[in-house]
Amino acid sequence: MTHVFVYGTLKKGQPNYYRMFDSANGKTEFLASACTTQKYPLVIANKYNIPFLLNIPGQGRRVQGEIYKVDDQMLKFLDAFEGVPTMYQRTLVELEVKDWVGDAGGEKKPAAGSKVEAFVYSTTTYEPEWPSLPNYESYDSYGDHGLQYVTREGRD
Repeated sequence: MTHVFVYGTLKKGQPNYYRMFDSANGKTEFLASACTTQKYPLVIANKYNIPFLLNIPGQGRRVQGEIYKVDDQMLKFLDAFEGVPTMYQRTLVELEVKDWVGDAGGEKKPAAGSKVEAFVYSTTTYEPEWPSLPNYESYDSYGDHGLQYVTREGRD
């Protein structure tokens, strides 16, 4: 099982959350809410209003998200869904635990404030203006930014 940190449309309450729990994609378990220990630019970009975490450590904000434990089948699904390696890359990131509620696999549950690592889907390939777009600490497709995510089914 692999730990994955999601910060965008795969989070609870967001347009692609259902994909995390579609058994045809694999197995998933919610573990914790967390935020990155380093700052990263989280921007909403392109004509589909996709959230992108730009792999520029030290810029932007500490990004809020959720840690999930996924099996190999779900990891393969997520890699394909996120367009690895062309659109996103899967890289390790250090996170600060906010609230660990999931199973710790027989080990002591990490306390709030402790550091853990998980994979994140970030991008090093982006348009030159993206780093200067508004940065978000927490993504919400339905937020007051007015940039609602366009689902794959809604694209022309």
